[in-house]
Amino acid sequence: MSVRHLDHLLEPRSIAVAGASDRPASVGATVWRNLRAGFRGPLHALNLRLRTLDGQPVFTRPDQLPAAPDLAVLCTPPDTLAALIDQFGRLGTRAAIVMTAGLSAAQKQAVLDAARPHVLRILGPNCLGLLTPRLGLNASFAHTDALPGNIAFISQSGALVTAVLDWAKARGVGFSHLVSLGEHADVDFGDLLDHLASDAHTRAILLYIESIGGSTATVRKFMSAARAAARNKPVIVVKAGRAGNGIRAAASHTGALAGSDIVFDAAIRRAGMLRVDTLQELFVAAQTLARFGANRDDTLTLVTNGGGAGVLAADAAARAGVPLAELTPALLARLDAVLPATWSHGNPVDIIGDAPAQRYVDALQAVLAEPRAGAVLFMHAPTAIVPSADIARSLLPLARDATGRLMACWLGDGAVAEARGLFAGAGVADYATPEEAVNAFSMLRCYRHNQATLLETPSASANAAPDLAAARRVIDAVLADGREMLHEHEAKAVLAAYGIPVVATLRVDAHADAAVEAAGRIGYPVALKIVSPDITHKSDVGGVALGLADEAALRAAAVRMLDTVRAAQPQARLGGFNVQAMASRPMAQELIVGASIDPSFGPVLMLGHGGTAVEVLADRAIGLPPLNRALARELVSRTAVSRLLAGYRDHPAARLDAVGDALVAVSQMLADLPELAELDINPLWADHDGVLALDARIRLSRVPVAGAQRFAIRPYPDALVETIQWHGETLVLRPVRPEDEPAHRRFVEQLSPDDLRFRFFNARRELAHSELARLTQIDYAREMAFVAVRPGTDGGSETLGVARAAIDPDNLEAEFAIVVRSDLQGRGLGRLLMDKLIAYQAAQGTQRLVGLVLHDNVGMRAFMQRLGFAQHGGDSDALRLVLPLQGLPVSG
Repeated sequence: MSVRHLDHLLEPRSIAVAGASDRPASVGATVWRNLRAGFRGPLHALNLRLRTLDGQPVFTRPDQLPAAPDLAVLCTPPDTLAALIDQFGRLGTRAAIVMTAGLSAAQKQAVLDAARPHVLRILGPNCLGLLTPRLGLNASFAHTDALPGNIAFISQSGALVTAVLDWAKARGVGFSHLVSLGEHADVDFGDLLDHLASDAHTRAILLYIESIGGSTATVRKFMSAARAAARNKPVIVVKAGRAGNGIRAAASHTGALAGSDIVFDAAIRRAGMLRVDTLQELFVAAQTLARFGANRDDTLTLVTNGGGAGVLAADAAARAGVPLAELTPALLARLDAVLPATWSHGNPVDIIGDAPAQRYVDALQAVLAEPRAGAVLFMHAPTAIVPSADIARSLLPLARDATGRLMACWLGDGAVAEARGLFAGAGVADYATPEEAVNAFSMLRCYRHNQATLLETPSASANAAPDLAAARRVIDAVLADGREMLHEHEAKAVLAAYGIPVVATLRVDAHADAAVEAAGRIGYPVALKIVSPDITHKSDVGGVALGLADEAALRAAAVRMLDTVRAAQPQARLGGFNVQAMASRPMAQELIVGASIDPSFGPVLMLGHGGTAVEVLADRAIGLPPLNRALARELVSRTAVSRLLAGYRDHPAARLDAVGDALVAVSQMLADLPELAELDINPLWADHDGVLALDARIRLSRVPVAGAQRFAIRPYPDALVETIQWHGETLVLRPVRPEDEPAHRRFVEQLSPDDLRFRFFNARRELAHSELARLTQIDYAREMAFVAVRPGTDGGSETLGVARAAIDPDNLEAEFAIVVRSDLQGRGLGRLLMDKLIAYQAAQGTQRLVGLVLHDNVGMRAFMQRLGFAQHGGDSDALRLVLPLQGLPVSG
């Protein structure tokens, strides 16, 4: 399920409480009291013992109620719940809150089974309940009400809801909704994100998460819902467990990260959300995004009347990686003209503590007049020279016009309370300390970065086509041999099949003569490595010898290695030697590239500083597939080794595209090879010539654990691409890609005014980048857009037409839209696109295709009628057209 009947849960018109009680301090009594205190709709009590409660009649069964309530709140023993849910469902109730704790797995399943035939939504069990303050709704056993506002808070912890209620009420923070999920047996984060994404009363969504859920379907639903919500409004997350070890023993370095908090971080970033560490930061971030979220500056200028505050802010900026703006010569000259000679002459701009009100105005006016000053943090510590409120009043005209660039920090409490209130009333983002202000700006930069990442939806196959048959031969042979671990030469063969350069390697028996023969074929110098399924890290047991320049050195190393390994691990099975060419790339940086399967988010990738000290350095960044070069570059940028890859002293910059291509290749392996459980390339050398894999480990799973269908984010659906012949030329019908934006812009510009009005219900010829991005960078799990393209004259593609459908979260309806280039209409292209769209949505199980068509769009109305659409109402401007899909053929 998804958003169905969540309006009955969050905004009920009538409520029944099963287990309403007069027993002091009981859950039933507390819930009843909270609802009675504010809820304005019909409210009924059910109890087997009581006949009246607070002067109202009490019912014993749901079927005795005068009408079906929108919402049932259940505070009864576990063994009564399933029967009550069934009775409420038969009556017509479509949502229930199960507050009862201690349900067995069988009892929980019985509740879900009872709810399913009635599509009755369950919040809980074992939850605190929910609050919708603007309706006076407190369907919880919380100790206090909430103030109305525009922030939604969803939490897996009921205790945290009560703590947030206390914190927020003391600070005047209001909410649109507060929801305690409990065990989220039915209604979960994904469902609520889908609902709140389009809730007009919610401007920001705050989440406290302990776990998402185990199944691929649940995680993919969460990621799709999170990405959809994050496009519309800020979504900010606090997740418990950052300090937990989350690490287990694994065959590879990357495998050891499965289930760790760093993977959750990567998912939050990819979904376009913002993660913070504390509840305090959660609300600071929410208020920053609400008041200052339109700011797009990357640098910060500090203006202060005290050096100490400026130093604290500058230190916080250094810790957070926030660059302070360089003051331009023009700005320095303007400040020299209005400030005393003793001013700081740099950033922070210290205007000196004896400043009268006019000096504040002059300094802030000069800084705000310089666009290259970036965002401006104004800090003031109270003095006896001028009351802080007078300074605030003097600055208000500037502040009102600069809310998109200005942040404020009035240091102190009572002495600056009026000044703080004046700035807050003007809409200026205000903070208690310099550090809090700088950290808020840093969070905003991170949020913008995550939003940019959100717009990337790459193909599962962004590189040149791999030799999939060669990779499959290796994997099938290993599995047929009864093994999970590939030998090094086998692992390198898989890498080579995916275009990753590897160093030449030969596998031989564990004899010096065999090693010498292999070295003769490769050429000296060589490296010698032991082969054993029981040895994870060869160098730890003397199983690696490097730079062997001749036969004598190789023979000696082989004998010594066998003796050393047998002494260190006498039980290890020895499978021979790998003889490997010694590559010499003195400028190369050692990287580690890996892949593993996270128990929640499925296949994940890792990049970091490689070599033998990989655990000590712990420099790593995690990404979710699928990747393209842009996402690969973003992954590289989050590592410390990226600074080395950029070049330093006599080391030229490494070819980052080559590093990105290696990451994209591993992403594609995860899509193509369902048995791929763990992979490490360590080290992967990277320099100005490209990359080279020196060592590789791959572990397989006989039960498929990878594959594109297990990705948390659905990749580009390559299987839907088809080539057709149309009026003597070759066209491609395919799903839209993010890189189609330039062609889409040209396509829109070529539409006639009427076609623009018919498609977008207005005649704008130009669409903003954000609108074009929304049309081309789609979530293929939630929407589809088929484009007809042909090669363009500039070497790119030319868009001729597009048919799209936006699918509701329950897959009941998909709203369609179609437009063909004005000069190509009437030649059958629209029919080709709509046939493909209809067949696709029918195959997805969508119940019906719907759309709005303007009354005067006569040609489209006739076209839709020929396709089988029927008119079902509408309004004064447009008709609603509907095509039932189930029962239609799904081929094509």
